[in-house]
Amino acid sequence: MSGHNKWSKIKHKKGATDAQRSKIFSKHSSLITMEVKKSGGDTNSASVLALIERAKKDSMPKDVIERALAKGSGAGGASLEEVTFEGYGPGGVALIIEAVTDNNNRTAPEIRHVFSKAGLELGVPGSAAWAFTKTSEGYIPNNPMELDDETGEKLADFIEKLEDQDDVTNVYSTADTPE
Repeated sequence: MSGHNKWSKIKHKKGATDAQRSKIFSKHSSLITMEVKKSGGDTNSASVLALIERAKKDSMPKDVIERALAKGSGAGGASLEEVTFEGYGPGGVALIIEAVTDNNNRTAPEIRHVFSKAGLELGVPGSAAWAFTKTSEGYIPNNPMELDDETGEKLADFIEKLEDQDDVTNVYSTADTPE
């Protein structure tokens, strides 16, 4: 009966919860850092303050937010960059994947691996961008596609696998999302 006590159950549950929170915090941190860099080190710009509010809603600790702000202002070690990947998902749905990374030589193969495991290929720049219009909120599909239930499920699973990658911040698709 070893391993069947209350503490081991709590320990495993806490470990899973902490890993999930850590992933959310790292995404918030990289977004804040990139936005501070875009605003030229201005930590009081509206976009930076909006990201900080979003991070606070997810219970991100104040010291982690302050580190992200300092890193964006130039006090941090590694430099982060925004990268965009394009490809086609299940059912021929065009996808744009946005990521914030400190090492594109690590992130690109990770994204490519997710595509190859699903039997798909990552596209070259411009291969899927034509299907979207870029706005201040992100990418909006020009002609949304209707999907059957099976393909919609495959696409949802595929997008979830992409979003599980640490550096991925947003995934946009041309699939029609029901309101």
